[in-house]
Amino acid sequence: MNKSPCLLPSGTTPHRRLCLAVDVEQYSRLDTLAQSTVQTDLVRLLDEAARRSGLDRTGWERQPQGDAEFDVLPADVPEAVVLGPFVHHLAVCLRMLNARAEGPRLRMRLAIDSGVATTAALGHAGPAPVAVARYVNAHQLKAVLAGLLAADLAVIVSDRLYQDVVRSGQPGLDPAQYRRVHVRIKEFLSYGWIRVPGHGADDLREFTDLPLNPPSASANDFPTAAALTQHVRHGAAVGRDVHGAITIRPAPLPSNAAARRLG
Repeated sequence: MNKSPCLLPSGTTPHRRLCLAVDVEQYSRLDTLAQSTVQTDLVRLLDEAARRSGLDRTGWERQPQGDAEFDVLPADVPEAVVLGPFVHHLAVCLRMLNARAEGPRLRMRLAIDSGVATTAALGHAGPAPVAVARYVNAHQLKAVLAGLLAADLAVIVSDRLYQDVVRSGQPGLDPAQYRRVHVRIKEFLSYGWIRVPGHGADDLREFTDLPLNPPSASANDFPTAAALTQHVRHGAAVGRDVHGAITIRPAPLPSNAAARRLG
C-alpha cells in the first residue's frame, strides 16, 4: 500500500527573521479603563515609531497579547534600522506621550533578536521567538526599568545582534551604550546587551550586576519552596500565564509507608 508523504503545514518553512517583543511595566495594577487606554497607546506608539523610521508595520506578523506584543518582521527589514532609528523614535514617542497631563504613564521593555522563526498553529515557533520571550522577561531588564525612574524604555538585544550589527560601526549605534548581562530563564541561557535611551552604560551597572537567578523572597514571608505544591485544575499554561483554576498550598505530608522509605 502506498503511503502518502508527510507534508508540513503551509507556512512552516523556517526562515531567519528579525523578532521583537515588547511588554508594558505594571500593567496588571491598572484598572480596566486604564488597561484599555494603555493597549491603544501601545499600538499607536509602535506604529508611529515605525513610520518615523521608514518601516511599514502592515507587513509585520503581529501577535498582540494585551499588555505585550510579539512581532516577526519581513526579511527585507534592515536590522540596523530597528536597533537604531526605531528604538530612538520609540523612546521619543514614549516621552512625548508621558508628558501629557492625564492618563497612566507608559513604561515598557523591548527585546530584539534575529534567528529562525516560522508560523505555527498558535502563533510562531523557533529559536528567535523563544529568545525574545525570555529576553523581555530577564530580571536584569526589569531591574533596570524599575531602578531608573526617569526612563520610559529599556531595551535588550541578543549577543548575536550586538556582535553583528551594533558593533558594525553604523550611524546611530554606539556599542558603549550597552551593558552585557547573562540571562537565565527556565532552560534558556544566553548573553544579552541592555541599553536605556538617555542613559549611559554606567547608569545600568548597579541593576545589571545581579546574581544569575534573582533572589527569592524572605523565608519569614513565605514557606520554603519545598513546602509548597502547585495544583492546576482544568487549566493550561499559555506563554507566561496559566489559564484555569490554580491553587498553591503546603505539600501534603508523606504517608507512613513513604516516610519509612525516606528514613
